[in-house]
Amino acid sequence: MIPMVHSADIISLPVHAPQQHRLIFTRHVFDPANDVLADLLTPREAGESPQALVFVDDGLRQAQPQLLDQIEAWFAAHRSQVNLAEAPVALTGGEAGKNEFPLLHRVWSLINGAGLCRHSYILAVGGGALLDLVGFAAATAHRGIPLVRVPTTSLSQGDGGIGVKNGVNFFGKKNWLGTFAVPHAVVNDAEFLHHLPERERRAGLIEAVKVGLIRHAPLFAFIETHAEALARFDREPFEQVIRESARQHLEHIATAGDPFERGSARPLDFGHWSAHKLEQLSNFRLRHGEAVAIGMALDLIYAMRAELLPQSVGEGILRVIQQLGFALYCPELDQRDADGRRTVLAGLDEFREHMGGRLTIPMIRAPGDRFDLHEMDLARVDAAIDELRSRHG
Repeated sequence: MIPMVHSADIISLPVHAPQQHRLIFTRHVFDPANDVLADLLTPREAGESPQALVFVDDGLRQAQPQLLDQIEAWFAAHRSQVNLAEAPVALTGGEAGKNEFPLLHRVWSLINGAGLCRHSYILAVGGGALLDLVGFAAATAHRGIPLVRVPTTSLSQGDGGIGVKNGVNFFGKKNWLGTFAVPHAVVNDAEFLHHLPERERRAGLIEAVKVGLIRHAPLFAFIETHAEALARFDREPFEQVIRESARQHLEHIATAGDPFERGSARPLDFGHWSAHKLEQLSNFRLRHGEAVAIGMALDLIYAMRAELLPQSVGEGILRVIQQLGFALYCPELDQRDADGRRTVLAGLDEFREHMGGRLTIPMIRAPGDRFDLHEMDLARVDAAIDELRSRHG
């Protein structure tokens, strides 16, 4: 006789789903002689010949018109192993693309039209915003189609393309729609870095500064020592910094104990509470890296004013940020709402809401010495913004 289960009875069993978060460094990934992708796009079961669909950032396509042909040539050389379901598809990149819900619907329609399944592959080639958009579509189609990220900007190779988050903007809020999904792999091709416009090359350096400040002081020390060479984008130190930034981000995600952000802390987002809001307030005139530079400057000055960070240390960090070519102020900091309150302060509420729980702002006492702040004095934030404006002159 089967025993009755009462409403208070609980059956609880652990569910283990081990996953590998792989980051691969290479050059000329779409050279037919390069087997990195061939080692990744393998059949799930014996006898299969998987399908693949490739989405490319349109800005990248315009900068490198030969790239789509190179991608097709790579797949033609490996057609015995994997089939290119359709010609590579160019999509609007940049943050504007994440604001266009019809663009997300188009990606879903292309996945559906190509007949992709959970044994297929999707490749996203481009900057962080394109990886976010395509990653969200891949994670939600058939409850998850394996995604290979090929980040091509310094920001996405050193930070944004490394993580396990995908998202699109909604309700006027950054990444309001999103998923956590470990990509099948991330492939960093260093050659893409040297074809970027100056503004895009610089962007990744600020996230390297950030990760050095919050978890790896030797990285920040290297950046400080080589600031002039990095501002010139000298090949060797520039590649070293982007590579180490990627490694530090990957290690934090894989080993810090909260890859899917179930807690209230978000250590990798030092300077980001205001940066995300400033991007929105500027209608994305400010790129993410530029907004992060200003956001970190704001938090550093706040910390110095609150005597949480020695003045000499904070000033040294601000000097490095400026040496790398970043501004510390933008007029959006002084926008005010109908009540006369600085609009950027709404970023604190949105930051807390996005994570849940209590407000948790990453701060530092010194490079490599991070702690969490659970409240911010709004008058002191206002004073810090006034100081940034004054320094800007």
